[in-house]
Amino acid sequence: MSYGVICRRIYLPFTTTLDPAHRQFRSLEEWLLSREASGAGLGRVELGVEAQGRELLRLLLQAHVQERGSGDVGPAIELGSPEGGHRRVLPRRKGLRSLRLLTLFGGIRVERLRYAGRQGVSFYPLDEQLQLPARTYSYAVQSRLVKRAVQGPFEEAIDGLRETTGVSIPKRSAQQILVDASRDVDAFYAQRAGIDPRTAGPILVASIDCKGIPMVRPGPAPRVVRRGKGEKPNKKRMATVAAVFTMKPRVRTPLQVVESLFNPETRTHPRKAGEGPQNKRVWASLLAGKDAFVEDVKAEVGRRDPRRRKTWVVVADGERALQIRMAHALPGAVIVLDLIHALEKMWSVAYLFHPEGSPEAQAFVRERTLRILQGGVGQVVKGLRQMATKRGLRGARRKTLLSVAAYLYHNRSRMRYHVYLARGLPIGSGSVEGACKNLIKDRMERSGMRWSEEGAEAMVKMRAVYLSRDFDQYWSYHVVQEQRRLYPKGVWRPFRSCAKK
Repeated sequence: MSYGVICRRIYLPFTTTLDPAHRQFRSLEEWLLSREASGAGLGRVELGVEAQGRELLRLLLQAHVQERGSGDVGPAIELGSPEGGHRRVLPRRKGLRSLRLLTLFGGIRVERLRYAGRQGVSFYPLDEQLQLPARTYSYAVQSRLVKRAVQGPFEEAIDGLRETTGVSIPKRSAQQILVDASRDVDAFYAQRAGIDPRTAGPILVASIDCKGIPMVRPGPAPRVVRRGKGEKPNKKRMATVAAVFTMKPRVRTPLQVVESLFNPETRTHPRKAGEGPQNKRVWASLLAGKDAFVEDVKAEVGRRDPRRRKTWVVVADGERALQIRMAHALPGAVIVLDLIHALEKMWSVAYLFHPEGSPEAQAFVRERTLRILQGGVGQVVKGLRQMATKRGLRGARRKTLLSVAAYLYHNRSRMRYHVYLARGLPIGSGSVEGACKNLIKDRMERSGMRWSEEGAEAMVKMRAVYLSRDFDQYWSYHVVQEQRRLYPKGVWRPFRSCAKK
């Protein structure tokens, strides 16, 4: 077979299937040398090359598919099922069946032989040989669509894909592609090996929080003249969010923490390179129950440190049920109450006595924060209770103050911040709080957005994969798994007796 040169370094066989590509290349070459292109601005020429170059690539891909043949494996095949049992003999049918596949370069046709029986069962060996997807969009198109969709609205993802590839996908199809793409996320992380210990710090941190997702109403919304106090226009469902990462110890003093919280512009102990989260994975689920989700966190921690050589830390808010679940799932872990949650309680007390945003309110919280960080939780609780009595608080004000005192008292065993700081352990859930914002709020709480259960679960899973920087690895795994589902090994084989005849 003779070979020629196209675009200098691309060597292709001169066959009849490549003739359309050759003509397209010559057309592009002639256009670049034409008077029209010579008198045009570079921007216009660039767009022209993009359009004609995309068509050239489409024709090359079409030629390659044609060269792969029609999938003829003999007069008949035996077709069974993945579970075994009876095998059917499907004879080869006359004529070719055409399948349109949308690729990064546009639509191509796949002409393949069909093997079919009388019961309407059909099989196309070429589909397996080409590893075609279940949908009419190539895996490369699906990958780019999903990667765009997890970053912004579906409309923007569809428009961006159309602009760069010329492929147009209906919104409903795009949403279903996302759902299909999320199918293997749990299995992907379950089979993945642990983190390289050379890139992981000696502290292993797990943190869980919850975030609401606006949901589609199951029926028409009732018309109301005016919403009641605290009533929201949307109904939200809580998704559970987790973050697991390793880190190096970061030893700080209580005073340094206070300065970073109340005077961030003059902080004297900035974070050094390598002191932040390492090998961070974030994920969420709308449908998994709390117990199942905690088991996922346990599995992720176990994969990273199966021999328990690291210091396990769980940073959580004040939800007692969640703290108990995490303590049972990760025995021996240091349970830390998120300092920021504790401070929110303290601010609510400060506003009972001082105006919001006032220097007096800030001084009130600052003083008690320093005491708490120095190990004086009991002193702060005692002082709050005395304030309720000495200042003669009544009603809602008294209830607020005493509830904060009770909150701090019940969580005092998880507020040994002076010990945590000396050991370099984290005392805030900034990682999971950031995950709630980046994973859910920034993508799923935009104006007018409402989600179905299926769509929301798929979005949080795939966005988590993307934010954890695992998208490319996951996509390769997902393609392999879908191919195994579509074309199970050993399901078909050439019918030998027919071949002998």
